[in-house]
Amino acid sequence: MTDSVADTIYDIIAKEAGIDRARITADATLKDLEIQSLDAVQILFEIEDQFKITMPDRDPNFDTESVKGLVETVAKLLADKAAQPPAPPAA
Repeated sequence: MTDSVADTIYDIIAKEAGIDRARITADATLKDLEIQSLDAVQILFEIEDQFKITMPDRDPNFDTESVKGLVETVAKLLADKAAQPPAPPAA
């Protein structure tokens, strides 16, 4: 699953930052890719929308500054979400 997560995140970064997808590597940081802070915020919003998750805000346990960190964070959040029992239907 992580490969498809990574591919999706790479696509989102390339689209939102307007950069060539080939420049994006797991070891790159958003700063290395010269992504401005507003674009970085938009990238996080797009990731949240795509995966139906909420990214942590300034949580020291999650790295959202590097591409690898984003992939790992999304994979962990998706695993946590999958492990939770479904909510009961609203009455």
